[in-house]
Amino acid sequence: MDRMRLDKWLWAARFFKTRSLAVHEIGAGRVLVGGQPAKPAREIAVGDLIEVRRAGSPPVQVAVRALSLVRGPAPQAALLYEETPDSVAARERAAEMRRLAPEPARDFEEGRPTKRDRRQMDRWRGR
Repeated sequence: MDRMRLDKWLWAARFFKTRSLAVHEIGAGRVLVGGQPAKPAREIAVGDLIEVRRAGSPPVQVAVRALSLVRGPAPQAALLYEETPDSVAARERAAEMRRLAPEPARDFEEGRPTKRDRRQMDRWRGR
């Protein structure tokens, strides 16, 4: 086996939980092969560069190292690809930025308004 479908490989490599979810993400343009948008039936081979973009995190760029038709355990799936050094560095930078970001809840000193506070605000607004 020297080539296989993109959606099957993403499922076997555990990037997505189901093949249908992989197909949906590919169709939404969140998966690129060689820097170009792809279709789920796109044939990939060993050595192809795949980029997977997820919400809230930097894109993950991986090089295909092996092909598999079955979805195995996570350690075995990790052998199917190798993440590029740029992708690893971007992921670590993003994790560091999240760690250093201020806690959003610190801006709320008094908490939620009580029923009495809401009634008072309604009176101020003339309701």
